[in-house]
Order: sequence, then C-alpha cells, then structure tokens
Amino acid sequence: MSDGNLLAGIDPSAPSEVFEALLSLPGVKIERIVSTGQSSPPGFWYDQGWAEWVLVVAGGAAVQFEDEAEARSLARGDYLYIAPNRRHRVTWTDPDLPTVWLAVHVGEGKR
Repeated sequence: MSDGNLLAGIDPSAPSEVFEALLSLPGVKIERIVSTGQSSPPGFWYDQGWAEWVLVVAGGAAVQFEDEAEARSLARGDYLYIAPNRRHRVTWTDPDLPTVWLAVHVGEGKR
C-alpha cells in the first residue's frame, strides 16, 4: 500500500491486537499496531534483535523496560526508541479507546 490513513478502518472491539505492515523494505518495516486494551502476558519480555521506534498516534499505553523500575506512560504524540535486545513489555493499553501505534523496525531480518 502506498497511501492510506492510519486512523481509518479501526475495529474498537477487536479481541486481539492488529498488526498491519504499511511499508516493508530491506532492513526497514513500518507498521500500524492497534491495541484495544491488550498488554504483554505476566512475566513476558520482548527481546528483539532490531531497533524499534514507536509513536502513539491515538489512545494511550505504558511500556516498561526490564532495567527500569517503573513503566513509561505514553499518550497521544509520545514516542519511544527501543534499542536492539533491550527487553521490554507493554504493561497497559487504553481499554476504552483504541491505541494506534506507528512502529518503525530498523534492522529486522538482518544478521
């Protein structure tokens, strides 16, 4: 898809997160993620071998890094850089309003 609207076609009652690739090029992927109250399972940590930059376009969320005591709250317009192999988890997403993320993955699929 070469054009579109990040806020179009959102199902506010989706039972699980929705991941939609907007652009995929060698070493770079841009995706829209829509969360409707989901969070990482207890004890689960993402540990990705690539960098990720996320922007909260709508809604709200909280992300915790394993090496930090408190989760970081993210509101509309807030962004966060996640370095490769920095363990993190999503501790909360807004259950009343869909949280729309724009995620940029850099180095995914490369060794």
